[in-house]
Amino acid sequence: MAGTVRIEHLVTSGTFSLDGSTWDVDNNVWIVGDDNEVVVVDAAHDADAVLAAVGDRRLTAVVCTHAHDDHVSAAPAVADATGAPVLLHPDDQVLWQLAHPDRRPDGALADGEELKVAGIGLRVLHTPGHAPGAVCLYAPELGALFSGDTLFAGGPGATGRSHSDFGTIITSIRDRLLALPGETTVHTGHGESTSIAAEAPHLAEWVARGR
Repeated sequence: MAGTVRIEHLVTSGTFSLDGSTWDVDNNVWIVGDDNEVVVVDAAHDADAVLAAVGDRRLTAVVCTHAHDDHVSAAPAVADATGAPVLLHPDDQVLWQLAHPDRRPDGALADGEELKVAGIGLRVLHTPGHAPGAVCLYAPELGALFSGDTLFAGGPGATGRSHSDFGTIITSIRDRLLALPGETTVHTGHGESTSIAAEAPHLAEWVARGR
């Protein structure tokens, strides 16, 4: 028996660099699957730690919610060690090249596509704003959303750097994420998890704050 499909959580630490500045950051790495096969959502910073968490299970994909370097820094090493493809929305190729100029992703994520792992589906939702190719992954069977840096506990992801836009991220959250069931748990790219119900009442506040 493969066992119950589950969500595993790993925190890795490193830096995020963009627009000539560098910050220390802790990233959430999410591993979804069962005892036989998993996907990794955002292979950040520490390939050895990610590979240890995967263990001897088959890694079917390294899925990138977006291509800021803190989220993709370990993706090539994890992919090369396991044979799993790195998957990224093509609109984030410009950011990927900043992190990995000599290595391309292995496959493209498309809005509405469903990735399968351990018998469940992860639906790709294109949610630009924090980055042009940002995506979230919705797993209805698990009541879970993997939001990358699009939605956090307390508000939307940052849009003050290049290749980001506040109005676009608000539209993505309003139209794509807040339409999901309120009980959906939101597993974020940094910090604590939240829920759609917890964040939905604050949309008007975020819009006002961003003006």
